[in-house]
Amino acid sequence: MASIIAGVGSSHVPAIGAALDNGKTEEPYWKRVFSGFEKSKQWMAQTKPDVAIVVYNDHASAFSVEMIPTFALGCAAEFPPADEGWGPRPVPVLKGHPELAAHIAQSVILDEFDLTIVNKMEVDHGLTVPMNLLFGTPKEWPCRVIPLAVNVVVYPPPTGHRCYMLGKAIRKAVESYPEDLKVVIFGTGGLSHQISGPRAGLINSKWDKSFLDNLTKDPKKLTRIPHIEYMREAGAEGIEMVMWLIMRGALGDKVDEVYRFYTVPASNTAVGHIILENRRKAAAKNKRAPAGRSKQAAARKAAHRIASKGRR
Repeated sequence: MASIIAGVGSSHVPAIGAALDNGKTEEPYWKRVFSGFEKSKQWMAQTKPDVAIVVYNDHASAFSVEMIPTFALGCAAEFPPADEGWGPRPVPVLKGHPELAAHIAQSVILDEFDLTIVNKMEVDHGLTVPMNLLFGTPKEWPCRVIPLAVNVVVYPPPTGHRCYMLGKAIRKAVESYPEDLKVVIFGTGGLSHQISGPRAGLINSKWDKSFLDNLTKDPKKLTRIPHIEYMREAGAEGIEMVMWLIMRGALGDKVDEVYRFYTVPASNTAVGHIILENRRKAAAKNKRAPAGRSKQAAARKAAHRIASKGRR
């Protein structure tokens, strides 16, 4: 059976992609950012997922103000990089997993989440930048990718609670898929930033770090944050952080934080990153084993006492 083994949260700042594409990763300003993902690339190389579900928001590349789905699931066989005004990024075409995507769509829709099914879609920096940060710059991406685009651009975006519950529905769908697949789910965007208006350039590190803390230990607290608080504390574009709750909802209640990275700024954005793994059950089983053995020993002793009384 397929299973979601880990979740990744990552900012998707477009300037990170530009720095990567233009060979600026070793410049002091950018090296600080890219060095924070070196351990993550090692982790990903060791994890070797078969599929990555990447939750991101489209930036008027696949969709426009003429059509704005709240949740759009990519079910195509491939997803080429979008031209965002200066040509497509020089990254490989992403290979989809139409069978798993269709299975997720059916399961989630029957669980009453109204996904939009997209059979042809180009993907922009919102998806490709996190892929680069976690997989590097390969000639071909090492796993299949299922994009999930979320509207966080035009009001009203989905609530954090809705996103969290969608994550749970996605986990249920994946775990009912018969093929043995290791799946990693990404939540992207954020962290705090505002790109226009009187508060342009806003970054709230204290709020960001609290969000990361609770992502691990108390995600349900995050589901109660209203839209207005995201905007007030994390800037107008900080609402992107609800997408991280889809990732968190797709994991178990108990997770282990494998790695965290945070730095400011990259362009005008706080860069946040986290890797969470579902807590392994082996330790719990090992703890129960002695108790099981002690019960067996007690039963043998009782049987011995009964036999001894019979002989008397």
